[in-house]
Amino acid sequence: MKLTFKLFATLTDYLPPERKYNAVELEVAPETRLGDLIARFKLPEKMVHLVLVNGVYVEPAQRGARSLAEGDVIAIWPPVAGG
Repeated sequence: MKLTFKLFATLTDYLPPERKYNAVELEVAPETRLGDLIARFKLPEKMVHLVLVNGVYVEPAQRGARSLAEGDVIAIWPPVAGG
């Protein structure tokens, strides 16, 4: 199934070089879970702060087992710091 995987801010460094801006189109197995994608891209757990699937927030405790579907858009932001 096809998904769009987007990383923002400092997390964009974890995307492959062929990415288009901050996103990649992925072909994944139907049984792929959100936690599988986070592991696949080796995202540090402390940097995975805000996670949305199709614009809906996914709680940290639900991320590992969260099912994905054809056409889903996954977006992940690191913690925000400002000054």
